[in-house]
Amino acid sequence: MKIVPDTSVIINGKITELLERGEVRDAEIVIPIAVVDELQAQASKKRETGFIGLNELKKLRELALKKNVELRFSGERPGLEDIKLARSGRIDALIRDVAKSEKGTLYTSDYVQALVAEVEGIEVRYFPPDELPASLSFENLFTPDTLSLHFKEGAPPYAKRGRPGKFELVKLREEPLSAEELNNIIKEITERARVASEGGVEIMRSGALVAQLGSYRIAIARPPFSDGLEVTVVRPIVKLRLEDYKLSTKLMKRLKERAEGILISGPPGSGKSTFAASLAEFYSRQGKIVKTLESPRDLQVPPEITQYAPLEGDFEKTAEILLLVRPDYSVYDEIRKHRDFQIFADMRLAGVGMIGVVHASDPVDAIQRFIGRIELGMIPHIIDTVIFLRDGEVKKVYELSLVVRVPTGMVEADLARPIVEVRDFETGELEYEIYTYGEENVIIPVADIRSETERKASEIREKVRKALMKYDRDAEIEVLSPSKVVVRVDRDVIPRLIGRRGETISKLQKELSVSIDVNPKVPSLGREVEFEIHETGNNIALVLEDVETGERVNVYVDGEYLFSATVGKKEVIKITKKSEHGRRLINALYAGRDVRVYVSD
Repeated sequence: MKIVPDTSVIINGKITELLERGEVRDAEIVIPIAVVDELQAQASKKRETGFIGLNELKKLRELALKKNVELRFSGERPGLEDIKLARSGRIDALIRDVAKSEKGTLYTSDYVQALVAEVEGIEVRYFPPDELPASLSFENLFTPDTLSLHFKEGAPPYAKRGRPGKFELVKLREEPLSAEELNNIIKEITERARVASEGGVEIMRSGALVAQLGSYRIAIARPPFSDGLEVTVVRPIVKLRLEDYKLSTKLMKRLKERAEGILISGPPGSGKSTFAASLAEFYSRQGKIVKTLESPRDLQVPPEITQYAPLEGDFEKTAEILLLVRPDYSVYDEIRKHRDFQIFADMRLAGVGMIGVVHASDPVDAIQRFIGRIELGMIPHIIDTVIFLRDGEVKKVYELSLVVRVPTGMVEADLARPIVEVRDFETGELEYEIYTYGEENVIIPVADIRSETERKASEIREKVRKALMKYDRDAEIEVLSPSKVVVRVDRDVIPRLIGRRGETISKLQKELSVSIDVNPKVPSLGREVEFEIHETGNNIALVLEDVETGERVNVYVDGEYLFSATVGKKEVIKITKKSEHGRRLINALYAGRDVRVYVSD
């Protein structure tokens, strides 16, 4: 009797099991070379199935010698074309060819392979997948407060116990784990992932594998990716409703009515995914269609919410399908790569409510990760609410908006620009400003600027106050900028403070290194006079009627006081166009506003 095993019965250990039980006697085991090459290729790519299969072949050879069963290799090596078409069944065809030429019985656990063999007239023995044990071997190590298990070759097993943000690392035993123990765990995991309906392999890379089995997220790493064989098993220990977070009424109202670009941020292990799942369930209960984009798919959500993986390894293709499905909200867990940010933005701008999960040690860092990837002015249209979690609790909530104005700390009107305002949602207080400065996008903490500005303003105010003591001890001083001050004094003090031809005020301005505008504390309208306006070079000239040189006049726009001035020769007042008063007067005249001049009583 000749037995020709294919890759499936090698990997799941079925042929080894038959040999151990003595069910294979007076038989010859013929291993197709295509099986060895396929397992070698998978192992070279650091895939778990390759390592498991090669270890089983090694074990099979040892058992064959021990049981006096002949074992040999036969068939042709796969060519380049065969390797390229491996997923289309070319390797399986080579294995069937060996069974034909050797006139042996094909042993397989692959149902499709068994059917094709029967069609081709090959004698076949099909081994359906064994009924899996009720639990995995590592599950007995989990206690109600265990967040994760950490296994590494040559080190004792550890468990992380507690709750998100507050946990401790507990050693489960003193003796280190052997490679054989870990390989047995890995074999158990990969077999469960292959046939179980509650999960499967989510990520397979050279030296790394990530599987989702029910609520367990399992990461496996091998050298050279890691310095040793490692298995990490993570499990969520809590499942919360949004109401369990005890959010403010104001925030709950926003989540119900307005928030459509939500960013959930926090450091690793802070409870971001748990909160995202709670929020997804909340919207589902509100009658919304909710979908998720995950890799791996480990969010604990109700069956009404469909969880999508990367379609053909690409979330962009998943997004294309989602736009056809037309969900009200989509949860993107987690946003890491540059393309993830682009997909999140594209879906949000397409009108889909988006909930993104991103790693960040500070809430504003989560926003900063979008800068450079998304045009600055578009960020408030993509993200309107940032929720920051730590230790499983909501610690901070920001809201974003776009305005056009002069940044805090700047005073010149021509410095106005689009600014992304980041405000504390609960208090409305402005905490950060994001804008373009030169060619760079900058995030400025407003509190720091205000503190420095207030300190400088206090110094300038005190310096001006001391200089004005001999004129008016109760002068009112308003600091507009580090170089501009408005002082309001009693009316009878103004002539002394201005001095002959403005000599006194000019001297003060030079000594204090600031520009000083002098205004009366209580402007009096006095007698209205007629005037004409002329442009003379860089100045605007107000030519007055029925006034005398040296008289004091007040200028008003729409009944609001603008400035005071002393009448010069030929009953003329000159105002520089580039001065603040000059610009305001020009704007008022262009806008057709009511400009009036009164002689002080």
